[in-house]
Amino acid sequence: MFDRIYRAGVLGVAGRKPVENLVRSRAWSVAKRFVAGEEMDTAIAAVKELAADGVLGNLDLLGEFVNSPETANVFAGQVLALQARAAEAGVKPYVSVKLSSVGQGMTVDGTDGTAGTDLGLSNARRIVGRARELGGYVCLDMEDHSRVDVTLQQFRTLLGEFGAEHVGTVLQSYLYRSEADRSALDDLHPSLRIVKGAYLEPESVAMPAKADVDAAYRRLVYSHLKAGNYTNIATHDESIIDDVKMFVLSHNIPKTQFEFQMLYGIRRDLQKKLAAEGFTVRAYIPYGRDWYAYFSRRIAERPANVMFVLRGMLKG
Repeated sequence: MFDRIYRAGVLGVAGRKPVENLVRSRAWSVAKRFVAGEEMDTAIAAVKELAADGVLGNLDLLGEFVNSPETANVFAGQVLALQARAAEAGVKPYVSVKLSSVGQGMTVDGTDGTAGTDLGLSNARRIVGRARELGGYVCLDMEDHSRVDVTLQQFRTLLGEFGAEHVGTVLQSYLYRSEADRSALDDLHPSLRIVKGAYLEPESVAMPAKADVDAAYRRLVYSHLKAGNYTNIATHDESIIDDVKMFVLSHNIPKTQFEFQMLYGIRRDLQKKLAAEGFTVRAYIPYGRDWYAYFSRRIAERPANVMFVLRGMLKG
């Protein structure tokens, strides 16, 4: 319960414009621990730096303020440019995309004259199609609970068109519905990224107790692995990581069927350690000028992060 109250308090304060202006002006030196710069070249450089430690990258262009078809198309174009630039640099164009940022929920006329086409799906087709051309991969990020149904529907469409090797999505263990959602996707044999969840959700749809969220996380990971599907285990929780190691060993699940994923700038030591043990490890690498909302969610995850930011702001 404390975690929920703390998160609500931090996100409530962070949502105030004067606070945002203050943090933006004073805290970039701190934020860059979690965000790989504001331009794509700095993000690609971060991928190459991590590669030296045997850690792979998942590039994410941050964007929280897409509110028109025009801005959605601009954002989609930036993701396409990122994929091309990564491939040119010799980096696998593995990217994460929020469908809301490329127009999910906005309807436009299709190029074939079809009325009422969802712009997010249309732009996602362009992005996943480019991934297939370049030998890359697109993870469709999951957002708040109101977007789960449409995101899973569009994921099913895109996987059918482009294949599981080029597109996957995310399930959040704090949502009561996620275990049923996972089971319903088994016919696709999808690659899924399992996370705990970072949005402030009502208790009617999300588990308020950390112990319940952790237990649901383990169940999601174990069931997806047992079904023979590729599983992206996105956590910094060492007890969960140790449990997964024991689970795959006892069930003869090969290391080629899963990977550990962590956030850029968090537990770099653990990332290197797991990679040295022969596990596939991938860091989620966000970048871009719209970094404030992402940064706020990271601060809301742990009370210690607030002190880290305040100390940085006083120095800055």
